[in-house]
Amino acid sequence: MFSTSSQSKHWLFSGETELAKCRTEANATYISKHRGTMTDNEVTSHFLTPVEERILSRQYEVVLRKFCAEFQPPMPKCVIGTSLVFFKRFYVNNSNMNYHPKDIMLTCVYLACKVEEFYVPIGQFVKNLRGDREKFADAILSFELTLMGKLNYHLTIHNPFRPLEGFLIDIKTRCKEIENPERMRKATEEFLERSLQSDACLIFSPSQIALAAVRFGASKEGISLDRYIKEVLLKVASDKEAENMLYQLRRVKFIVKGIENVPREQAQAIQKKLENCRNQANNPDSDVYKKRMLEKLDEEEDIRVKKRSKVSEES
Repeated sequence: MFSTSSQSKHWLFSGETELAKCRTEANATYISKHRGTMTDNEVTSHFLTPVEERILSRQYEVVLRKFCAEFQPPMPKCVIGTSLVFFKRFYVNNSNMNYHPKDIMLTCVYLACKVEEFYVPIGQFVKNLRGDREKFADAILSFELTLMGKLNYHLTIHNPFRPLEGFLIDIKTRCKEIENPERMRKATEEFLERSLQSDACLIFSPSQIALAAVRFGASKEGISLDRYIKEVLLKVASDKEAENMLYQLRRVKFIVKGIENVPREQAQAIQKKLENCRNQANNPDSDVYKKRMLEKLDEEEDIRVKKRSKVSEES
């Protein structure tokens, strides 16, 4: 049940203002740790601003959706939705400068495949990528535990796709006066797809997003669902509760309709700036990262040797 889920308890925010505050704090925390003796002017020119980080994250959300759309074997919608939720959650409390969105994006998709029981072996997964596939595989596997930890191991995601189907079935069953409700589906699904570009999943429940999508699809066909919402869905609710629900649906529509495309050139300029201020300890191409990984492997080997020695002594 969504109401008792970690998503409901820990990953729903009051609105875009609260999300912006969290992201700004993550940005400030990173800069404070890495600025050294830089002046404020030097900080501004060297590090990404919260706005630049948000633009870059949104650009990688577009890349994530394209990667999933072209993935082979074809990927279920729930995997795409879960991938995006993981990605959005991660960058609520973490900076793009600390963890490059390219690495986290791929790791989110790989983890979502497992969580949604669409498991794809890492070798087959990276076949969908161009370039050094072995390097991609190493990066994904090395960031997987980090991703899960930063998500507080809250990995069960409730997407709006299932409640959407539930609402359409319910309308066909209990609103006989609406002829051919399926004609609402195209605009409804387009709204739902567009909602994936927004922060709606961090602010509203999946059923609210789905209902807002159905309501939008109905309006495109000249159908009002207000009676269905008030007299069927909210039959035992008070007038205040019913009005609050309609208000939340309007909020969903406002946020989703307000999404604008990110200019590609702007995102590319920000990404170029990121290369100079990213944390090299989390950059798989850096010497610092490679040294850290070697040290980690040495530590793991030492642990294995000690365990083998202990077993030999006991036997």
